[in-house]
Amino acid sequence: MTNGEIGGQPAARWLLLIHQFPAKPAYQRVKIWRRLQALGAVAIKNAVYALPADDQTQEDFEWLLKEIGEGGGEALICEARLIDGLSDDQVRAMFNAARDVDYEESAREARALGQELRPEISPAARADLRAKLARLKARAAQTVAIDFFGANGREAVDGLLTALEARLMEEDAMEPDRTGLSSAIEGFDPLLGRVWVTRRGVHVDRIASAWLIRRFIDTDARFKFVPGKGYRPEDGELRFDMFEAEFTHEGDRCTFEVLLTKAGFKDPALTAIAEIVHDIDLKDAKFGREETSGIAHLVAGLASAQPDDATRIERGGALFDDLYEYFRRKRA
Repeated sequence: MTNGEIGGQPAARWLLLIHQFPAKPAYQRVKIWRRLQALGAVAIKNAVYALPADDQTQEDFEWLLKEIGEGGGEALICEARLIDGLSDDQVRAMFNAARDVDYEESAREARALGQELRPEISPAARADLRAKLARLKARAAQTVAIDFFGANGREAVDGLLTALEARLMEEDAMEPDRTGLSSAIEGFDPLLGRVWVTRRGVHVDRIASAWLIRRFIDTDARFKFVPGKGYRPEDGELRFDMFEAEFTHEGDRCTFEVLLTKAGFKDPALTAIAEIVHDIDLKDAKFGREETSGIAHLVAGLASAQPDDATRIERGGALFDDLYEYFRRKRA
């Protein structure tokens, strides 16, 4: 048996989050439990949660580690291989069981929507059903995003949602865009000519933030990619989406949202992009936009195909250029 193999099979790599909170206040424990559920983590022991190890799940746990510390708790993250007592297959089965529960709930709601959809319902009722279907699709997409091992329930939900969508062909009326693109940004001198620093292994929030910086704040912006911890900024550098950064997560807002707010942009197309980036990055389905699942897959494919961070930002910039034009024209 070679190193890293169990029973002749390659051993899986798992990330474990081990944490504890004081007895009071109880709401902190509940808050973190909900965040763990949103990430798709499963409990393998009391207060020990697992995710399959990769760059994205490590980033998710690192943000949660920070949140636990800020809430008065203690936590650590470790990478582990299971040797005895619990097999890799058993842990995968735990993930699949959790996702099957999520899929079954979505399937039940989809069937209920199908019963509401009758030929005699009013246009207002049809519009309400379209809104419900959009929310249900967003929730199902959230489940897919954390379905790490392909649970069996996905196909049934996909079939139900596709059939419902086929029966609801009417388009929602589009509200005209009366605001237009934000005017040229003034007063950004402190942000011009800077080197923008972020963690290596960029993903959706950092790719989108880099696009926003280069397109709307400083077209000549340069980017630098550094280790996630222990980096000391040099003169002329601004950090984003990393610990102790000048621009990073604030409360339940991702870095893109924070940049958008602090820059004062009021462009509805950028707001739509911010909602998509939020839901992909934080995995909380807060906004539930129907475009989120497709963009999440495109970004994941980009990250898988492009290991170089500068290339990810360049290719991602083209993606967000197209997405921005889509939302501008959609509201026109």
